[in-house]
Amino acid sequence: MSKQNGFHVVTPLLESAGMSKRLGTTVFLKMESSQPTGSFKIRGIGHMCQNVASSNKSRGVICSSGGNAGMATAYAARKLNLPATIVLPSATPQLVAQKLKDQGATVKVVGKVWDDANVEALRLAESEGLTVIHPFNHPLVWKGHSSIVHELKASLPSKPGAIVLSVGGGGLFCGVMEGLDEVGWGNVPVLCMETVGADCLNVALKARDLVLLPDITSEATCLGAKMACQQAFEYSKRPNVISEVVTDLQALEAVELFLDEERVLVELACGASLAAVYSGLIQRLQEEGRLPKLLDPLVMIVCGGGSVNLPQLRHLQAVIRK
Repeated sequence: MSKQNGFHVVTPLLESAGMSKRLGTTVFLKMESSQPTGSFKIRGIGHMCQNVASSNKSRGVICSSGGNAGMATAYAARKLNLPATIVLPSATPQLVAQKLKDQGATVKVVGKVWDDANVEALRLAESEGLTVIHPFNHPLVWKGHSSIVHELKASLPSKPGAIVLSVGGGGLFCGVMEGLDEVGWGNVPVLCMETVGADCLNVALKARDLVLLPDITSEATCLGAKMACQQAFEYSKRPNVISEVVTDLQALEAVELFLDEERVLVELACGASLAAVYSGLIQRLQEEGRLPKLLDPLVMIVCGGGSVNLPQLRHLQAVIRK
């Protein structure tokens, strides 16, 4: 793994024997779980923080994040000697708050869900002259995330049959779509996965307009934005984009299977995309004619997650299987 922008690394692209056997076609895993902060977020947020640092106009950065975006902000800010404040919703695991403090960030806990924390972050940015690092809704963040596709282009012999990813607010999705356009893969099918109760993009597509979810009821708190970003909604209208939803239980079962088969522990948010294979969803899409029967290699973006450990997994098992 080589360094590319000083923060993120070029992650491994691994063939999954277990998933390939299940699907009857080659499945590659883009292991974003191998990033220094445990998730893909360091790509876009690292890129944006570098942009802020190079302007020399900022008194520090502030991010509202239930985990991975905050972790990436704290990590990049420490490397750039920028003061960082991270505002967390109360649903965030204690493990995350501690990891952020270990990175030297100031941590504040406000509100129940991400949207509440974001209101406070915007207020603090205004009063203290800080630069807001949005977890998913900024062109610089998307630009940083688009590097995933450039790495796929360099590693794969031909374009993939489809790319599967998880959607929270839509930052990764926007970056992937931007990258696909840049490398000439604009017609590759992209399967956007969400969990029931954190399904802001799926709900918006059905309503044909952006929708504010009344609450986040999924345990996949890292998918927990009440509304998708406008750019994600625009991309989702393209004919090659498919939006699907799985239950928390299906996402949890995918996390467990992935741990058994690939020996990597990922967050429930990441389990949503893995469930596309493990729950038989892709096979159903093939039967319905929404994906080709003879699929070229499938790429799963294993978005990872720094907010999971063994006690957290046991907690999810107890809550979701109760």
